[in-house]
This record gives sequence, C-alpha cells and structure tokens, in this order.
Amino acid sequence: MRELIVSELVTLDGVMEAPGGEPGHPHTGWAAEYHEPEYMDYKLHEVLAAETLLLGRVTYESFAGAWPGYTGEFADKMNGMPKVVVSRTLTEPAWHNTTVRAEDPVSVAGDLRAQDGGPVLVTGSRTLVHTLLGNGLVDELRLMVFPVTVGTGARVFPETTRKAVWRLTDTAPFASGVRVDTYRPA
Repeated sequence: MRELIVSELVTLDGVMEAPGGEPGHPHTGWAAEYHEPEYMDYKLHEVLAAETLLLGRVTYESFAGAWPGYTGEFADKMNGMPKVVVSRTLTEPAWHNTTVRAEDPVSVAGDLRAQDGGPVLVTGSRTLVHTLLGNGLVDELRLMVFPVTVGTGARVFPETTRKAVWRLTDTAPFASGVRVDTYRPA
C-alpha cells in the first residue's frame, strides 16, 4: 500500500493561496523571499522521494506551464515522474507522463493508495486536498509554515464540522524562519 502525502506551503494564518504568484491575490508571491538553499534542498528531497504526483487541474496547469522550461535534478524529477490529474475538464494533458482521471477524487486517491510502490505526493491542489482531508485519505501532512500573515485567501483546511486529530511526528525549522511540521492521523 502506498502512502498519500500532502505537502503545502502555508502562511502563519493558514493561507495556502498565492505562494508563487497567483494573479488577483493582494499578497501574491508571499513565499518567494524565503527561497533559500535550505528550503530548496528540502523540497528537492521531498520530490525525489515521491513516486507519483497527484494534482488537481488548476495546480496541474500551473506546473505544466512552468516545469517543462526548467532544467536540473529537481526539474528532471518533476518532468519525468508519473502525474495523475483529477479533472473532469482537462482532456489533452501536455505535460509528459500525465494521466487524467475524471472519476471521483476519493476513488482516484483510493486506487493510488491501494497500489504497490512509493509515496504519492499532493501539493497545491486546494480543492483536491480538501476532499482528501475530508475523507480521511491523507497518510501524512506536511505544512511548510512561513513567518508571514496575509489575512485573506484560500485555506489548507476545509470548513467542516468533522473533527480530525493529528499527531506531530517531526518539525524542521530553517534559518529563514520557515518551519516544516509533519503530522500523521492520530
């Protein structure tokens, strides 16, 4: 059985929207000033350890528009690894090694988790992540918390009446003030 790992960039006040520059957000690009070697090394090793990337359509389109233009070890892994996109509207994926699944995201995630192999990594993909969290399908949650508040924007966790209890399994502070907190369902 494979593990499904959700890894998100998040502000201190819980916003995941616009870390890299989404148009229309008043504080777009809030993570950019923290792209220092320690941060980049962490993200590289996270991606190298993953076998498959699971994405929602919006994040997929953003990544597919950027990653093919990059070079180096990180780009080679991102461009070469299998990518599964949960979408009912995307029909012709342009990014190498991409499969589109139009089924219910819960079924797609369940199918991927049931397979043999390495970890499935989900990043960005807010709507998909909300569904995965709401259905108890996340085996590990990594929150890269940035020491900034932006006040408004899409949040990592969905509005719900369902209580979920998590156990902190690791925390890794960086010199920049960024911290990665890793949780598993309790």
